[in-house]
Amino acid sequence: MSSAPTLSGKDANQHKRVSAQSNPGFLERLSETAGGTVVGVGLFFVSIYVLFTNEGRALQTASSLNEGLSQVVSLEPYSSLDLQNNNRLVHLSAQLHTSQPLHDPNYRVVVQAVKLKRQVEMYQWVEYQESKDYEEDGQTKTETTYTYNTEWKSELINSRNFDKEIGHQNPSAMAVESVTVVAPEVTAGPFYLSKGLVEQINNFQTLSLRDLNAFNLDPFLSIDDDYFYHTQYPRRPEVGDVRVKFSFAGLSGETSRLGPAQTVSIVAMQRDNQLMPFKTKSGDTLEILYLEELSAEEVFMKEHQHNSMKTWGLRAAGWVLMFLSIQLTMRIIYTLVDWVPVLRELVSVGLKIFALCVSCSLSLLTIGVGWLFYRPLVAVALGALALLPVFLARSGLLAKKNQ
Repeated sequence: MSSAPTLSGKDANQHKRVSAQSNPGFLERLSETAGGTVVGVGLFFVSIYVLFTNEGRALQTASSLNEGLSQVVSLEPYSSLDLQNNNRLVHLSAQLHTSQPLHDPNYRVVVQAVKLKRQVEMYQWVEYQESKDYEEDGQTKTETTYTYNTEWKSELINSRNFDKEIGHQNPSAMAVESVTVVAPEVTAGPFYLSKGLVEQINNFQTLSLRDLNAFNLDPFLSIDDDYFYHTQYPRRPEVGDVRVKFSFAGLSGETSRLGPAQTVSIVAMQRDNQLMPFKTKSGDTLEILYLEELSAEEVFMKEHQHNSMKTWGLRAAGWVLMFLSIQLTMRIIYTLVDWVPVLRELVSVGLKIFALCVSCSLSLLTIGVGWLFYRPLVAVALGALALLPVFLARSGLLAKKNQ
């Protein structure tokens, strides 16, 4: 690999670089294809695993949800603590409550909520690359255009990795770090929520700064469009300037200018005055929270819908992995004929069609085997139903022959 001199234009924030590489020989291409074949074989077994185990997971989740629905006890929103429900699965719809507000003393922000997130962004140089390949003098050349823009970014960008750092240096650290503060104790009705339930409260909303008193700000801060800016000129930022946005999740105050307390629907196990994970006989854990008022039946219906979507998503992912694995495995055939232009195109199309057909067939076969393993009775019934037209057709033909 040899690199040509940088081709610089008039724009200091854009330049081009051309690199050249000799076209690989037949044995070199064959060696690279062999490596892809090994990867393809590995992906093939991964796809089989995903497709097969997904059927068992779907069945186990559905069984756990049906078990939970048959055992759940629905509580009234304002009911008192009933210890007779200890270690039982309960359903409750109630408003969130926290004992103390969350605050950030650096910016004098106070919110009565379950979570308060401080998101920090810094104005930095960002490098973009756009490459195109072309053939010239028996070599494959790559022309890469590097463009540099200044943008607000929440992650720190290391300018040392830029192709041209001079004139595009970024600071090595941010003056303020992003952080999420969580209330130590969260209740709904008479119950304290477990950590797993609190983690599901993520309906973050941007905290409006319109009503904030700007006179109480530190002199190096200014406010614009719900951001705290560490500069007095937010509309003309410079590299290294920082801005901070706050957002909250799970309003929990009885009286707040931000709105009423968040109503949640929970399905979990009662243990004294705490809501804990519930272990089903199928082996799953039920610890469900929705950020709306739902009945127990509606909660489990939504969980069944999520399980169905996840099942079909994993089936699609398993098929894609199998399709890619077959393509990589068969790539060696393309390499053997890629020196013949017409034959090369025909083989390429043929291999794609082959991979599509085989991956569909093997995916369906793997799912069928999964059904036979995890749901034998259902699989046998479906198989009999599928063969019924064949038996009816044969019996009709035999009757005609006998006549």
